[in-house]
Amino acid sequence: MSLADGSHVSEIDVSTAPRPLLLADGRPAADAWSLDPALRHLNHGSFGAVPLVAQERQNALRAEMERAPVVWFPELPGRIAAARTGLAAFLGVDAGDLALVPNASAGVSVVYAGLGTKTGGEIVVTDHGYGAVTMGAERLARRWGGRVRTARVPLDADEEQAYEAVMAEVGDATGLLVVDQITSATARRLPVERIGAEAARRGVPFLVDGAHAPALLAAPLDGLACDFWAGNLHKWACAPRGTAALVARGPLRDGLHPLIDSWGAPDPYPDRFDQQGTLDATSYLAAQTALDFVDTTWGWDAARRHMDELAGYGERVVAAAVTALTGEDARVDVGMPVPGMRLVRLPDGLADSRVAADALRDRAAAELGVEAAFTAFGGVGYVRLSAHLYNTAEDYEYFAERCVPVLGEWARAARP
Repeated sequence: MSLADGSHVSEIDVSTAPRPLLLADGRPAADAWSLDPALRHLNHGSFGAVPLVAQERQNALRAEMERAPVVWFPELPGRIAAARTGLAAFLGVDAGDLALVPNASAGVSVVYAGLGTKTGGEIVVTDHGYGAVTMGAERLARRWGGRVRTARVPLDADEEQAYEAVMAEVGDATGLLVVDQITSATARRLPVERIGAEAARRGVPFLVDGAHAPALLAAPLDGLACDFWAGNLHKWACAPRGTAALVARGPLRDGLHPLIDSWGAPDPYPDRFDQQGTLDATSYLAAQTALDFVDTTWGWDAARRHMDELAGYGERVVAAAVTALTGEDARVDVGMPVPGMRLVRLPDGLADSRVAADALRDRAAAELGVEAAFTAFGGVGYVRLSAHLYNTAEDYEYFAERCVPVLGEWARAARP
């Protein structure tokens, strides 16, 4: 299999390629998902992928709901409370600290809505923050009559440099500090444990956007001091979409309410989140099925190791192809890397803004048959490689051989 420069994948040390995972009956792991085999699915990190057993469990729950809705909805708060117990155990937190929300952004929105007015208060974010979360912070700052301060963290910043960059923006006027545990666009960690300890010492409320953390990190809240944490279970943990956890500790959580007011409104946190009208909560109830499937089939520790090894291999193969094409090193120095995701720099002229990156994502899916994540940071475009259990080394070899040369053509055409 030749790459863009005429070399072969075998010359990229193919011996390091992880072997494909198998199901207990010997079938490929991908058979446990319903992903279209005509596409290459290299972007688990954005929307996840739900195993068939969890889809089937959710479908059965929906059928139960539709058979007797007048029975279903009064019983639903108790069932959600029971589901929270198992999901809290998976995250290593107390079930009394965990509320279920549709996604991490919804959890963040709950926090923004629940904080009291702090006239003139400032909100500190980073330039790696998820766009919707940052936009919500800007709206909150307008409500306070304050402003958002943005900490600039270089992509290659190590823990000390990242910590110093964030805390340099925190001052007497800071009413809220918002930091990603794992960044979306740049696939790196930020030192939330150290930042949280200092925020607590200063009495600054701290919100951690942990959207990518569940399942990618074994115990994302271990050693983490924060007032609020929101993480998606429908990404790496493979729960049905619309399943996320909001963890809140301390007195500020008493001000948190679900986005939909319902009959549980007088209940304490987190019980009031268990009842939200006629919301379809079957995703919450089927989430444990997805977690148990991975755990009993491979084990989560082994799954994390495999995903990281596969992402590392994908990075080597794709970066070698882009480097051969452009003559410039496509590897990216990420200061605090995370398992399961890697960045590779794209040829100049591609994905140099969020809008351009999204357009490239759509074009690659339509014309190359590849679901991939393209991101922009600091005016530079990247492909963010995600690896999950249904992926194989051949997926990344295909991208290197078939897609990178076409991306090079698109980049040349885009240049003035």
